[in-house]
Amino acid sequence: MTITVNGLGELKVLVGQHLGYSGWLQVDQDRINTFADATGDHQWIHVDVERSRSGPFGGPIAHGYLTLSLLVPLCNELVEVRGITMAVNYGLNKVRFPAPLPAGSKIRLGATLAAVVDVPGGVDALIDAVIESDASAKPVCVAQAVQRYYA
Repeated sequence: MTITVNGLGELKVLVGQHLGYSGWLQVDQDRINTFADATGDHQWIHVDVERSRSGPFGGPIAHGYLTLSLLVPLCNELVEVRGITMAVNYGLNKVRFPAPLPAGSKIRLGATLAAVVDVPGGVDALIDAVIESDASAKPVCVAQAVQRYYA
């Protein structure tokens, strides 16, 4: 369920709260191949299905940066901030990929609003994000994202 926030003041009230979980999203081989084409990263562990079966992961895995890029649409399922002029992805403070994401697996996001910091014209929201997979007990991505909201 999406949390709707009306303005930056209401966003600040959520600091420290878990924002919930997104729905599950399948990361199939077609998505992996499309990402490889978009980025030019055609490493065999991602796109060569036959060769990757005898590789270290037993099959193709998603690019870490593909997994990271899915943070945006998954996060949009959790929070909608209204009463602002603009929002931008400002950056990341830390990113790790503790486990591989096998092709065909499903992922979901769990997130906590760690902090809201005033900046000129708006705020930076620091979001502690954990992307988990139905294929692993360990998360496939752990990151602190910085979303900038302008008033």
